[in-house]
Amino acid sequence: MLPEDLRAALDQALARFSPPELAEATARLTERYRTGASTGTSTGGNHLRSRADVAAYAAYRMPATYAAATTALRQAAALSPGFTPRSQLDVGGGTGAAIWAATEVWPSVEKVTVIEHDADVIDLGRRLARRSPALAETTWRRASIAAGLDRPAADLVTMSYALGELPRTEQAQVVRWLAADAAMVVIIEPGTPVGYAAIAAARETLTAAGLSVLAPCPHDGRCPIEPGRDWCHFSVRLPRSSLHRRVKSGTLSFEDEKFSYVAAATTTGPRPAARVLRHPQKRKGVVSLRLCGDDGGIADVIVSKRQGDLYRAARDAEWGDGWPPR
Repeated sequence: MLPEDLRAALDQALARFSPPELAEATARLTERYRTGASTGTSTGGNHLRSRADVAAYAAYRMPATYAAATTALRQAAALSPGFTPRSQLDVGGGTGAAIWAATEVWPSVEKVTVIEHDADVIDLGRRLARRSPALAETTWRRASIAAGLDRPAADLVTMSYALGELPRTEQAQVVRWLAADAAMVVIIEPGTPVGYAAIAAARETLTAAGLSVLAPCPHDGRCPIEPGRDWCHFSVRLPRSSLHRRVKSGTLSFEDEKFSYVAAATTTGPRPAARVLRHPQKRKGVVSLRLCGDDGGIADVIVSKRQGDLYRAARDAEWGDGWPPR
């Protein structure tokens, strides 16, 4: 769920547009992204061409981005209990979903900087952030992402759904730039083969820069997933508000946001022995788990009812959890 302050601020910002206006803008945005992808051009570019586009983008993407970011950051926080960041840099931050997520996970964050290239997006993000005491003094900087861009030092650096919009030839340099002087870097991309490929490459860049992987991987070795045959991604279920359903022309009261991510840090706590890579398959008396292990391999494990507490834990396990539970 979105924080109450954000939900109220978003409702207020959207109230100036009618649901049909937002729905039409959403349809236009969806088509622009689809066309850009199908013609081989970057999905970055200037798809947000009006204030209605920006409002529609916030209405249908901010809840999902917030949910994915909160999930990834909570996984990272669980494995770094001593990490109490005071500052955050959010790169390609859009309307600020990741800064809301970070202050939810780490109330210690005091100084926040967002880098975003679109002036109308910044305007909306700033208006939303003013509703939060923790984010009211956020610095919004208008700039395009580039490895040579001057940036403030920050304990926590986040980048959500923006790395894949950059040319592939620039992504590794940008990831190294993100990691400079950061105690933790968290990068999130769509849970697609393309999104995973960007995350897998970023993961290698981060470990080469001397950071250790916190999550989702239980090891720093090479990803064992063979490109083209599978991809590492996770899912979070989020509720849709009535406005959200109208904007997205959906009838369900929820949606599942699939995402890939990597969290890396200069120091780490004990990592789980494995990570659950798919929805556990539950049948009578047995649970099947696909696990990425700390030995750098993937294994399918069956936990039976005869295993008592471990079986009960497997029944409660969810996609993305560490295994076995602590």
